[in-house]
Amino acid sequence: MEINKIYKIDCIEGMQKLEDNSIDLIFADPPYNLQLRDELYRPNQSKVDAVNDDWDQFDSFEHYDNFSKKWLKECKRILKTTGSIWVIGSYHNIFRIGKIMQDLGFWILNDIIWVKTNPMPNFKGTRFNNAHETLIWASKNEKAKPTFHYKTMKVVNDDKQMRSDWYLPICIGSERLTINGKKIHSTQKPEALLYRVIISSSNEEDLVLDPFMGTGTTAAVAKKLNRKFIGFEVEEKYLATANERLSSIKAISSNLLDYKVERKPPKIPFGTLVENEYIKAGEELYSKDMMYSAIVKANGSLEYNNNQGSIHKISALILQKNANNGWTYWFVKRNDNLVSIDTIRREFAEKYLGYLNSDLDKQKIEKNTKKLSDFI
Repeated sequence: MEINKIYKIDCIEGMQKLEDNSIDLIFADPPYNLQLRDELYRPNQSKVDAVNDDWDQFDSFEHYDNFSKKWLKECKRILKTTGSIWVIGSYHNIFRIGKIMQDLGFWILNDIIWVKTNPMPNFKGTRFNNAHETLIWASKNEKAKPTFHYKTMKVVNDDKQMRSDWYLPICIGSERLTINGKKIHSTQKPEALLYRVIISSSNEEDLVLDPFMGTGTTAAVAKKLNRKFIGFEVEEKYLATANERLSSIKAISSNLLDYKVERKPPKIPFGTLVENEYIKAGEELYSKDMMYSAIVKANGSLEYNNNQGSIHKISALILQKNANNGWTYWFVKRNDNLVSIDTIRREFAEKYLGYLNSDLDKQKIEKNTKKLSDFI
């Protein structure tokens, strides 16, 4: 199937056309099966435009469960082991969805609570104000290693861990798509919600699938964030709106999307820096406060008070700990300044491996790291 396209087709039939292990990220906003019985009115007797569409109607829980099993089974087949799936729902369906996902072998990573900062009131006053929806975030199985930009999300949250409760408004104002003042889709999701989902759990050029595309929010945000997308939608009015919406969207420049903060340090032993004389045998390494120092040996070990060991072992000994990261503990003098040995390691990696040069990803770095033997 062509990418960057929304197909007018049932989602199960559409996913059956996709290859195994071909999708990096799935966002699914399936029917909620709200089971609404009566029309709802505001105190002023105006009618509430509730979710009463035909696509949300199911004869029974059994009918809904069978439908859910079919589309989720296809999702599991096409999802990569480095990918993940997000499913959003309300109390009407999310618990049934969660059970089915676990029965199929998905591994639940988190449940995210989308707290609506401007929820619709409970007009009847017979229940608590329903002010949230739940997103299940899961990987293909327990051993899978899904993409997750932890550090990026921490930066988004002012250098604090991103929590599992997300306070975001419902889709209103100019973002809400309407015709003659009437909303086109009853459950249109805000772009801010999809922004967090996509930027946290996918990379540029990854392929994002939305089996229930609706008016195209997932595709719109994926396109902005320079991801590829595929979507399925059977309602003609939603499909037309989504395509019109996509036609005006431009991708954010790639240099503004680069996750440098997520890049892991290159796997280079301290001894490699000694062998290549980036740090010389006989030099002293210092703690940041310069209270402690150790001599660098020719074999890459350190000597401290008649103790000899790795940069990690000696730093742990000084700190009276079982283990410690020597790369962040030790510094070396350069032009009357203290420079972290981790900085020296990165300089070496940049020169010999191209590390930190813009176009090298983790796989290329690791591949090139194996070639160190060519010059050490």
